Amino acid sequence: MTSGEHEGRSTASEAGTDPTPAGSDGAELHGSDLARAALQAAKEKSKAKRRTKRSVIGAGGGSRRRRRWSGPGADDRDPQPLGRLASRIATDHGWNDRLSGGHVFARWTSLVGGDIAEHTKPVALSDGELTVQAESTAWATQLRLLQRQILQRIADGVGKGVVRKIKVQGPAAPSWRHGPRHVPGRGPRDTYG
Repeated sequence: MTSGEHEGRSTASEAGTDPTPAGSDGAELHGSDLARAALQAAKEKSKAKRRTKRSVIGAGGGSRRRRRWSGPGADDRDPQPLGRLASRIATDHGWNDRLSGGHVFARWTSLVGGDIAEHTKPVALSDGELTVQAESTAWATQLRLLQRQILQRIADGVGKGVVRKIKVQGPAAPSWRHGPRHVPGRGPRDTYG
């Protein structure tokens, strides 16, 4: 090779137009050596891309790779107690208000005390108004007088805002209606003649 050819080749390889890459000793590569060099260049380019991608992901958020095991710490994929799962489902579906209302009925004795619970029972809860039925008019009056204390106890036991008002009913009058079906009309009055 003459010095002119060598100079021409070096300027062509510097410009990036040389189709055959040179090895580490400067000789042209042919055949399998050429394939190995191309494979090595592709691997290095891929590594460089992964490094830049990881640095971008690390700066902006978490890694997208999925872990295969949860490790020693607590994780959402670990088995969960049924109560925790039920409360999560209730929160997701917006059922907390209804469940809190159910707690009022289930824990009535512990919320208001045994003496009051023995003579009263909760009947309905809608829009923060609890309807309570007393067994006598004396207990209905007593419940009306203790309304603020009972509201405070319910708020402490179940949560604030679940019950905002208590409606007290006296004892129900006896019904002449027996069974699910009846005939409209004057009722029992026409049998007394």
